[in-house]
Amino acid sequence: MISIFKKEIHAFFSSLIAYLVIGVFLVSVGLFMWVFADTSVLDYNFATMDQLFSIAPLVFLFLIPAITMRSFAEEKSNGTIEFLFTKPLTIYQIIIGKYLANFSLVIFALIPTLIYYYSVYQLGSPVGNLDSGAIIGSYIGLFFLSGAFVAIGMFASTLTGNQITAFILGAFLCFIFHWAFLYIARMPVFTAGLDLFIQKLGINYHYNSISKGLVDTRDIVYFISVILVFLYGTVTILDHRK
Repeated sequence: MISIFKKEIHAFFSSLIAYLVIGVFLVSVGLFMWVFADTSVLDYNFATMDQLFSIAPLVFLFLIPAITMRSFAEEKSNGTIEFLFTKPLTIYQIIIGKYLANFSLVIFALIPTLIYYYSVYQLGSPVGNLDSGAIIGSYIGLFFLSGAFVAIGMFASTLTGNQITAFILGAFLCFIFHWAFLYIARMPVFTAGLDLFIQKLGINYHYNSISKGLVDTRDIVYFISVILVFLYGTVTILDHRK
């Protein structure tokens, strides 16, 4: 597992993939936080990082599938997946190694945003007039959301040997599990509590819940369940191919 993790990390940072992912994420979020007039912190009357946590899921919707699309689709297209199966590794070790590498790259992209936190912290009047509890909760929410998106993206990568198809499929599945349930729940046919139940099936509901600063074990269990379900699906498909 460690060998797969090191191999994937080396592949990321020996090419432009890692630097593009981190750069695009930071620039995208930075534009919304500091440049665009409608969302700039500088035009607000109070210190907040809501812009980061509202735009990050949308950016991750495209960036994470772009990271994970090569996980197994590239192995299939290059014909190296059979060679991978011949190594003294179980399918679980291969998948966990790749998952941790993909997830680590996303975390590397999140770490520099702490500079934004420090900047907003200093902009508070007085200095430090910031809801740090909600911000910590939002970071935890992004942590789990990223983990779920990575698992979904890897699952999509096992379904095809084409990286572009894997990217499109991964982005589509991430959208479905994050936003689709919210819009379905708003349909007038769902009433009497059924709309809330449908919302709870989606990632968006639990992400927003954690972002309020109250880390509920039910939300954590939900994210872990989503991650395990898609990783199990990945295991099932690869085991069948093997």
